[in-house]
Parts: sequence; C-alpha cells; structure tokens
Amino acid sequence: MYKDESLKKYLDDLAAKLPAPGGGSAAAFNAALGTGLISMVINFTLGKPKYAEYEEELTVLLEKSERLRAEFLKLVDLDVTAYKSKDLKECLNVPLLVCRLCQEAIELCPGLITKGNINLISDVACAAILLEAAFAAALFNVGINLKFIGDKELTASLRKELSIKEEAIKKIRMDTEEKVGKIIRG
Repeated sequence: MYKDESLKKYLDDLAAKLPAPGGGSAAAFNAALGTGLISMVINFTLGKPKYAEYEEELTVLLEKSERLRAEFLKLVDLDVTAYKSKDLKECLNVPLLVCRLCQEAIELCPGLITKGNINLISDVACAAILLEAAFAAALFNVGINLKFIGDKELTASLRKELSIKEEAIKKIRMDTEEKVGKIIRG
C-alpha cells in the first residue's frame, strides 16, 4: 500500500520498469495533492478574525476536502490493485471515480478566492490546476479502458458524462486562475 510508504518509494516504483503504479495512480495522487492544498488554505483561514463570518462554511468545506483527499489517496492504491487484477471493469472504475471526484474537489476552489486566507490565494489556483490535470490524466485512463472493454453503449454514455465534466472543470480552473491572477497583480 503506497499510502503508507514514502514518496520516494512511490516515485521510484512509478519510474521503474513495473506495470503499476502508472498513470491512473499518478492521477489520483495528483488529485490528492490538489485537495491537500485546498485543506491547507482552509486550515490557515479558520480561526482568523478577518474570516470569522465564513467559519461555519469553511468548516464544511474542510470536511469535504479532507474526505476527498482520503478518497484520492485510497485510489492511488486501488488503481494499482485494479491493474494487477486484470479486471477491465475495475481498471475503468478507478479512473472514472477520480474524474468524478475531481469535479467535486475543484468546485471547492471558487469560494476560497474570497473566503480563504488571502496570503494563500496562489495555492487556490495551484489546487485548481492540479485537479484539472488529474482529471485529464484520469480521463485518458478511462478512454483506454473503454477501448479494451468494447461496450459502445457504455462508451457513449461515459464520454458524454465526462465531456460535460471536462468543460465544467476547465471553466472553474480558468475562472480561478483569472481571479487569482487579478488579486496577485493588484
């Protein structure tokens, strides 16, 4: 289980001539990093008098972020397990879940632009970028698994769902970058 190993061990195995971990696991790890940044911004905001009016809302956002971060960390290992199992449905389900959860996670970013600690505003943009990248990486893994499964109806349904998610995620990332950029540039 990589979640209990060092980063060095994970990265060494990722770089090695091993069948797994691979892109799906790395996508989940990237998403865990993005949600970790969201949690960090919230943790540095909670308890600050300047943001007291957002305390309850931020507490809820932190619970969501931490739930998602834990889920992404589980998916780092589940992707390895699914790949080793050779079960195509499992190989599809893990990156599909990463895609779906990335949308949930990135939706936490816009509120932090105005309600999060201004000193960590760049981390909000970094989180959105990491989550969009994780979605894109997982999307490729969904695509390759759909190709091998060969179920045209399932493929059409998932491509439609994920296309809608992709557009929503891109919009949130672009809006977040634009708004954070304006704040940073003053």
